[in-house]
Amino acid sequence: MKAIIQRVTRASVTVGGETISSIGQGLCVLLGISVEDTHTDAEYIVRKILNLRLFEDENGRAWSKSVMDRDYEVLCVSQFTLQCILKGNKPDFHSAMPAELSQPFYASILENMRSAYKPELVKDGKFGASMQVHVQNDGPVTIELTSPCVSSDPRQLSKLEKQQQRKEKARSKVPSESSREKSALRARQDTNASSGAEGDVSSEREP
Repeated sequence: MKAIIQRVTRASVTVGGETISSIGQGLCVLLGISVEDTHTDAEYIVRKILNLRLFEDENGRAWSKSVMDRDYEVLCVSQFTLQCILKGNKPDFHSAMPAELSQPFYASILENMRSAYKPELVKDGKFGASMQVHVQNDGPVTIELTSPCVSSDPRQLSKLEKQQQRKEKARSKVPSESSREKSALRARQDTNASSGAEGDVSSEREP
């Protein structure tokens, strides 16, 4: 599954000259579902969309807050062309999930996102329609996101998902380079001091 996530000051979807959905500050998400996608892919994408730290905090510090932290809106638009494969100069969309399957799948993604967040803050386009998407990109900030390529074995999926979560937690706890360098320097100094003290004691014992 692929998603193009844009940080926006406002965005809207128009169909046939009529605006059917709009948001203020938040995220506009173009979502492309492939024939191989599962609900594990959907859960990964939803979690990332809602937790990506793309916004400033109250003190103006960049990349500190997620859309949920700031109570901003999300506008999702189904975008099968993200699954395009070029054959020469001609786009091929056979990797995209067929409409009769992707429509209920996409609806379940929206339902999951609304359940995980605030339903009134998650907006939608019109599935299968010819839409005009109007975006005022803030930054500009655009993030390309792809769900991990994983096995279809449910046990393996669960294992890989847990590994991914552990890696994300570990990254947030890894000390900085300067902290590691300071720790190593202190260790060397302690070792040298210890070696010197022992040397002094042994020399005093010599006749």
